[in-house]
Amino acid sequence: MFSHGADSTHDAAAGGVGVSAGGPDVPARFVWPHGGKRVLVSGSFTRWAEHIQLSPVEGCPTVFQTMCYLPPGIYQFKFCVDGQWKHDEGQPTIMTSDYGVVNTLYLTRELDHINNVLSPSTPRSMDVDNENFHRNVSLSDGALQAGSPRISEAAIQISRCRVAEYLNAHSGYDLLPDSGKVIGLDINLPVKQSFHILHEQGIPVAPLWDSHRGRFVGLLSPLDFILILRELETHGSNMTEEQLETHTISAWKEAKRQTYVRNDGQWRSNQHLVHATPYESLRDIAMKILQTGVSTVPIIYSSRSDGSFPQLLHLASLSGILKCICRYFKNSTGSLPILNQPVCTIPLGTWVPRIGEPNGRQLAMLRHNASLSSALNLLVQAGVSSIPIVDENDSLIDTYSRSDITALAKDKVYTHIRLDEMTVHQALQLGQDANSPFGLFNGQRCQMCLRSDPLLKVMERLANPGVRRVFIVEAGSKRVEGIVSLSDIFKFLLS
Repeated sequence: MFSHGADSTHDAAAGGVGVSAGGPDVPARFVWPHGGKRVLVSGSFTRWAEHIQLSPVEGCPTVFQTMCYLPPGIYQFKFCVDGQWKHDEGQPTIMTSDYGVVNTLYLTRELDHINNVLSPSTPRSMDVDNENFHRNVSLSDGALQAGSPRISEAAIQISRCRVAEYLNAHSGYDLLPDSGKVIGLDINLPVKQSFHILHEQGIPVAPLWDSHRGRFVGLLSPLDFILILRELETHGSNMTEEQLETHTISAWKEAKRQTYVRNDGQWRSNQHLVHATPYESLRDIAMKILQTGVSTVPIIYSSRSDGSFPQLLHLASLSGILKCICRYFKNSTGSLPILNQPVCTIPLGTWVPRIGEPNGRQLAMLRHNASLSSALNLLVQAGVSSIPIVDENDSLIDTYSRSDITALAKDKVYTHIRLDEMTVHQALQLGQDANSPFGLFNGQRCQMCLRSDPLLKVMERLANPGVRRVFIVEAGSKRVEGIVSLSDIFKFLLS
């Protein structure tokens, strides 16, 4: 708990009490709806030295309230009910501070935000002046389907602050597993053999080592294989099959001037390997991934100032960082107000536009009988990691991702197929067990959630290795209603 100074109690008059030195600014209503005989409130706005008394609401003897005028900002507060310090568990903005478990208030100049944050659990029968005060943020399934109110800006800002504090306080070292291996490839390996290795090892990305320069120089990813196959399919090849099999990674990279990253809808060459050191904060690593458009960042350590004799420690990804966030906040969701909110109430992801909604953005989806060529073109053009495969009712039956392309390395399938003649169904069968019929949700292939599921559930799904998109589906029909990606989550949290 915490100690207070002298009990300087102020009775709340109808006009409110101004407690800031700068004079009245933004009205802030404090409500205790759980009964008692004498209710006080104290907080950071009084420097925890003064207590303000709440008055019972006429017609609602269990509800107490008071009005203060405070400058916009973030405040912590707690109620003293009949001599016992308490926080209101019914309010979504709860966190642990130096004063124990407290409620948190984010004040803006927008009255709706103020009222939504301060009284989420106030009875609708309460007699107050502002009808916005009657709003209740507890959402039923019917309300979720009919178009849900957005989460308050207060809860969003508080959550962003908490996440930023955590990410800034932890470094790349926190991503390193207790044991494991990181596979690197020499740039002189044949590129087709390299993709066979990726497929056999079940890994999507591998760092590239240049023994002549004594350093890591790039990454080999499924996107490289997609671009190679598309180029050969489009332009043909003057190389013999033997030459094609011995075409090295360095030759491919030289031809394409290093790995490709997405920038403003265009594909451009990246001249330098994007990497991180174990000393960089998790926030810096996450921002580096977002800003460069890469999916993976090698964590490299060198004890020498010139970077020689580097050690490859780990491959950092947004999913790994998100796993750390989920693990840290899972048992204290009150300190992150948005975690228990339905994902549909949070402004992130891409959603199928509803009837009458202007400027709706269509989701990129394919039927299972679409050609593999169209799937690869869509992956590249849309700059996404996976595409939902749906039936004629837009119900989700599977997903095709960039990493699925490595299945063509099995038994050198790529040498005797045409991309425009193979269907997505056939391509997916290459990477599945012969006894597993198409359309079954095997292992971690399709990660689904409902629009009413809490954000924490979506984040935990995205924290699984290899998962970069969660499909929001309609209960029962599995019709795709939206998509939330790893980058969506981090752009939202770090903005």
